[in-house]
Amino acid sequence: MGLRLGILSTAAINDLIIPAATAAGIELAAVASRDTARAEAYAAEHGFARGHGAYRALLDDPDVDLVYISAPNTLHVEWTLRAIAAGKHVLVEKPLTRHAEEARAVVTAAEAAGVLVSEAFMWRHHPQTRRIAELVRDGAVGRPLVVRAAFAFALEGMRGIRDTRFDPDLDGGSLMDVGCYCVSAIRLLAGEPERVHAERILGPTGVDVAMTATLRMPGDVLGQFDCGFATPHRDELEVIGTEGSLYVDDPWHARAPGIEIRDADGGRTVVEIAVQDSYRLQLENMAAAIAGAAPLRVDGADAVGQARALEAIHRAAAEGVTVVPPPV
Repeated sequence: MGLRLGILSTAAINDLIIPAATAAGIELAAVASRDTARAEAYAAEHGFARGHGAYRALLDDPDVDLVYISAPNTLHVEWTLRAIAAGKHVLVEKPLTRHAEEARAVVTAAEAAGVLVSEAFMWRHHPQTRRIAELVRDGAVGRPLVVRAAFAFALEGMRGIRDTRFDPDLDGGSLMDVGCYCVSAIRLLAGEPERVHAERILGPTGVDVAMTATLRMPGDVLGQFDCGFATPHRDELEVIGTEGSLYVDDPWHARAPGIEIRDADGGRTVVEIAVQDSYRLQLENMAAAIAGAAPLRVDGADAVGQARALEAIHRAAAEGVTVVPPPV
């Protein structure tokens, strides 16, 4: 029997997960909404075997092996823990949380229950990301000194302030929505932050609509990123080292993948990367890990490290202080 997927909520991100699951050979077993009619209509439209009118009902469904949680940010930890208690594996939409202790509680619960939990940073599964990490590790830019990342776009002009990402009660804001990708990249390439400084601009609803941060990383490496909802679209990643730099114009979605290596003499080499669906690769990795055939590419330890970093950045920006995160 193949892996059977249940999706908790009918969020827009599902439009990327559903075709990816089908391409990965994963059965669309069930979807849940808080309205039965909506759930049943959504299931019929998108090819699920059934729709549930309550989140709990999806967790009780014996035909669901893996739960993908696409509900708003503040529900991620609660429903991840509930899914774990129901014996389900979980792929939870990023960010899991910005509280390190919550992330540790999730990992502890998953280990005790013998199930797998992964935070849905799909970009980490793309061959482009793996190649970036290999090039940095193998000295393509010499000794890394700075890892710089950006992810921003004009959300106000796209969706309006009714968007849940503008809701402070739902853990909205640009750090949680897009800045978390930048943090994921800096951590992947440079380790866990030792010291953090951050500044933010708040919008009318009280969430950050622009943020910058500087992170002191192990080995005298600096991480810098900016994110926001108030500028033209920007998404880029750069690693600057003693012998050159590595630049990626489309690191998060890899719609037009490719890595540019710039040497100290001004020469440029492009490393070509094939186009692939990061969401499909993410689900294939989850399926392989559940089957015991491969390790999770984004595991519990990574989720704890990510939450630790987000917690420190949020506090640094909110309080205007430099934050030293607690030990990993």
